[in-house]
Amino acid sequence: MTSVWTAHDVDKIDLDRVDRVPVITEAQRDGLLDDRVYWDMWPIQDPDGRIADCTGRELWMALSAPDRGDPSLRHFEAKIRLLERKNQSWLDIGDVLPDQPVPYEREWAGSALKTGNRVSLYFTAAGTVDRSGGYQQKLFEAHGTLDDDGLPKDWTRPAPSISAHSPLYHAADAHEGEAGKIKAFRDPAYFRDPADGQEYLVFTASLADAQSEFNGAVGIARRQGNDWILLPPIIHADGVNNELERAHVVFHEGRYYAFWATQSGTFSPGLRNAPNGLYGMVSDSLLGEYRPLNGSGLVLANPSDEPLQTYSWFVSRELIVSSFVDHWGLTTMSKQQKPEDLARRFGGVPAPLLRLQIDVDRCELVQLEPA
Repeated sequence: MTSVWTAHDVDKIDLDRVDRVPVITEAQRDGLLDDRVYWDMWPIQDPDGRIADCTGRELWMALSAPDRGDPSLRHFEAKIRLLERKNQSWLDIGDVLPDQPVPYEREWAGSALKTGNRVSLYFTAAGTVDRSGGYQQKLFEAHGTLDDDGLPKDWTRPAPSISAHSPLYHAADAHEGEAGKIKAFRDPAYFRDPADGQEYLVFTASLADAQSEFNGAVGIARRQGNDWILLPPIIHADGVNNELERAHVVFHEGRYYAFWATQSGTFSPGLRNAPNGLYGMVSDSLLGEYRPLNGSGLVLANPSDEPLQTYSWFVSRELIVSSFVDHWGLTTMSKQQKPEDLARRFGGVPAPLLRLQIDVDRCELVQLEPA
């Protein structure tokens, strides 16, 4: 069944009792390229959702683009880069997928799975090669192998994970759009249900036949042979929020935790006191019924005086939380700063990792995650 994240849930947010992400004091670039920006991260995971051991390496993926001085431009040149995490530092290893003829223009966020020496990448194919700058979105996948050094190689040509449209979901096929207002069919996150071994893709979606333009949803598809079959959304926020971004599910102590990131500006009018943050719901079964974590759904938020400092949280099976440094250090800026000054406060690097603790319906920040 499809569960609903309601305005009544969001109204329960108590901004005085929110777990806050620690203040960012530096956008650390050691090991990363100075002329690139990085955002929307995820680790290569094992089938259970834990961060995989790739022959002694801890490998992650992130979206990346050349630094053009205007962070809004990054979305139109995004490619997935391979990063290695070692001794609390990040090393840029290069593009994940080789250049080859594809029907899309850019690569947006997804997930990666290691099974034996095989690695699978599930990602968002954005735009079309025929016309640049579009907001069209499809779920794609590619598969490779890990070499003796633990690095992926020999990728298959990317192919659609889901090709058939479903009346359950609003199509994300518009060329024109505006950040925060576009419809979604993106961010595929692999999940294997320990209850029966069935494989799923959880993704950011928009509800079809909605009652509001604020119709964000958490979509899901189940593997059937070589295909992925769309099922009804597990959660929707019709009338509440337009984008439940980076949606994914974590299994923990017998329960299913659906997490997503969202921003104040994508809530419906009247609910925009809700902060940029990591949100989630919990269920006793994968397909629902889900109930909001912490009563409201809010798990983590940025500091009240640094509301934009990090974004795009992603939770692993170990409850390690990744994100990237967005606009930080804003408390030192005057309100009369020019847009180019704000652009210079864009971090564009991985944020310090965090760790959560969960007790049934309560989900809280524990600590920064050491190396």
